Amino acid sequence: MKIEDLQKEAKTLRKDIIEMIYRAKSGHPGGSLSIADILAVLYWKEMNVDPKNPKMENRDRLVLSKGHAAPALYAALIEKGFLGDEGKNLIPTLRKWHSPLQGHPDMKKLAGVEMSTGSLGQGLSAANGMALSAKIYNNDFRVYIILGDGELQEGQVWEAVMTAAHYKLDNLVAIVDYNNLQIDGKVSDVMDVAPIGEKFKAFNWSVIEIDGHNYEEIINALDTAKTVKGKPTVIVANTAKGKGVSFMENNPGFHGMAPNEEEYKKAMEELKED
Repeated sequence: MKIEDLQKEAKTLRKDIIEMIYRAKSGHPGGSLSIADILAVLYWKEMNVDPKNPKMENRDRLVLSKGHAAPALYAALIEKGFLGDEGKNLIPTLRKWHSPLQGHPDMKKLAGVEMSTGSLGQGLSAANGMALSAKIYNNDFRVYIILGDGELQEGQVWEAVMTAAHYKLDNLVAIVDYNNLQIDGKVSDVMDVAPIGEKFKAFNWSVIEIDGHNYEEIINALDTAKTVKGKPTVIVANTAKGKGVSFMENNPGFHGMAPNEEEYKKAMEELKED
């Protein structure tokens, strides 16, 4: 797909995210919007997946370790066609009783969800298991995982970072959504995780740092990761929390707060097609 087409997909994802969270009256818009561009590239250009056969053996896997950004993943699965013709009808059901669109991804309730996530810090361990399995059974699928920057404050992440390097999981790509905001404010103030790249390098990972909203940089980073042998790759994606909605961008208040009616209308107006 052309970059212009990927940008349109990302805008659609952002509209779905806002619609879901507004209808639910709860959710996490900031960290969902910040990964929309990355998800657009992964699902519409990079990953080998088949919406009609979501359990295809050699499919690429995506683990959304920052599970509170579930609306972004749901939007991608709906727009990609994993949930069939009824997918769009699920958008207003986020966080409702009996809806498969739970507050955090549930692999038992929704096609295309590879791992149930929500308790931060655990996703990379699961992704490691998937990547190691591919090595053991000579499968050629790749495993992608999206981590939050605040999530790197969890100790289990660094145990998993060490494990991935030990087993030389070069079929694993971690993407850090580095927007420097978490629920209590700036990550650098709450518990600084910088320098992220240098820390991963110290654990023998290949490190690529990019603008997480620049499509050429996202695509080139993913292509470069495929050439790395003998070690896992981390893409440190510098992003803006709330990207795409002016009053949400870099606003920690929208980490876990739904827009009111006026904010919803303003956000949807900004996200109209050009």
